[in-house]
Amino acid sequence: MNVADIVLFATAAAVEDNYVVDAEKLLAGDGRQAVRNVYSDESDQFHAGVWRGEVATWRVRYTEHEFCHMLTGEVKITDATGESITVRAGDSFVIPAGFVGVWQVLQPASKLYVIFESKR
Repeated sequence: MNVADIVLFATAAAVEDNYVVDAEKLLAGDGRQAVRNVYSDESDQFHAGVWRGEVATWRVRYTEHEFCHMLTGEVKITDATGESITVRAGDSFVIPAGFVGVWQVLQPASKLYVIFESKR
């Protein structure tokens, strides 16, 4: 490995994938989202990229650990007990595998993400 193997988000050759949240998970809004995955390791367990989403609310069930750094917008995350936090541009946080709850994009948002999902 050398410097040429370092992945710069700004110049990485990655294609943006536009999609809509699955209808059975979507609670409100149109669910439009996009992801630009700029890196996946050889084991396909570690991923990094940029996500963006429009105003919407949907159910989540995390099988992966995810580090997030909010770039723009505002998101409310509510757990299964009804407790919630609101994260905004500049906030960084980790959602551990096993989290179940609801994502609500309050203002169109984008984030950097780093995901680890064990294949065991």
